Amino acid sequence: MKKRVVITGMGVISPCGNNTETFWQNISNGRSGIKKVTKFDASDFACKIGGEVNNLNPEEYGISKKEAKRIDLFSQYALAAASLAIKDSGLKLKDNNEDIGVIIGTGVGGFNTIEEQENILFQKGAKRVSPFTIPNLMPNAASGEVSIKYGIMGPSLSISSACASGLHSIIYSVMTIKSGIAKIMVTGGSEAAISPLPYAAFSKMGAITAEYNESPEKASRPFDAKRSGFVMSEGAGIIVIESLENAVKRNAGIYAEIIGYGMSSDAYHITAPEKDGKGASLAISNALKSAEVDAKDIDYINAHGTSTPLNDLIETRAIKNVFKDNAYNVPISSSKSMLGHTLGAAGGIETIVCALAIKERIVPPTINYENPDPECDLDYVPNIARKSNVNIAMNNNLGFGGHNACLVLKKYE
Repeated sequence: MKKRVVITGMGVISPCGNNTETFWQNISNGRSGIKKVTKFDASDFACKIGGEVNNLNPEEYGISKKEAKRIDLFSQYALAAASLAIKDSGLKLKDNNEDIGVIIGTGVGGFNTIEEQENILFQKGAKRVSPFTIPNLMPNAASGEVSIKYGIMGPSLSISSACASGLHSIIYSVMTIKSGIAKIMVTGGSEAAISPLPYAAFSKMGAITAEYNESPEKASRPFDAKRSGFVMSEGAGIIVIESLENAVKRNAGIYAEIIGYGMSSDAYHITAPEKDGKGASLAISNALKSAEVDAKDIDYINAHGTSTPLNDLIETRAIKNVFKDNAYNVPISSSKSMLGHTLGAAGGIETIVCALAIKERIVPPTINYENPDPECDLDYVPNIARKSNVNIAMNNNLGFGGHNACLVLKKYE
């Protein structure tokens, strides 16, 4: 008998709210979290906007002032979201939790630490560099900090596959439970890359928009004909997943069941997606096979939908490749229209969107969809949320390097 895996806890730290309730209220009502950047002086940068986490008090999430001063922001976000997810799940953690694991993905890890300590090195000398530099910048720091905080002794690691990091982490956590290595996993993604170097680098690539600095809330416009690049964002999305047997045994609340997943590589280019969407199509097809459902059974797709000219076109092609004529019947939306692109955190946050769409029977909108693109002609749930009986939802993430991931969730029955 196949081992079933369910979601029993969720936590979000994001530009649209620092708890799941506030986050969902904003997302389902189409409220943007994109504003002018305040974390550094962006006056000389082409892009001056972003999705910043606001009003985060670490102590509210069990992070002491000493810890907050010591660890990088991406680890703080992960700890905060994990505290919400664990509390939400009702888990009663012991000192040594050998049957629980942690996999938290990130695209770039402790970028704030890298920039801060490099400045100290060149301005003040090697002797002034912090001894915490390496423990803070390493991508596995978030998983390590959560493991230490909660005494989690099962498998603890990080996956870094660019914008697919969070979803890959969830997929491998599901596999860990199905294999019997752990009963429960704390998983998702975290990112804190709103800093000068990423802005300069992504601008040089032409990946982030520079056209909506005076109207930030209009900048992220997935699938719209006037999209001009993604909006940098930050945050964390962490979920608690466990075997159905364990969840039932402890009488846990269940948001949704994870019934399938797919992964693939474009094997094409380090940043550009393959023009026909073959790699993304393969991940979607593999997810449907794993879930043992047909394309016509999918009630909602949370698209990667970055608001870049290439991504949105290629993802649309990939959906059409797999769904055929039914591609025009399935509601599709991009949470990034409100959140911006949280990079390695996207998979965790957007899996939570899918679970809440199932629970609340609401498909969130793609805001700023104002100018139809003839090549992006599917149902993107423009601008206003839609009441819908979502039984099965799909989440897509596509990352630089040609990394593709897809997750399928179903209403628990």
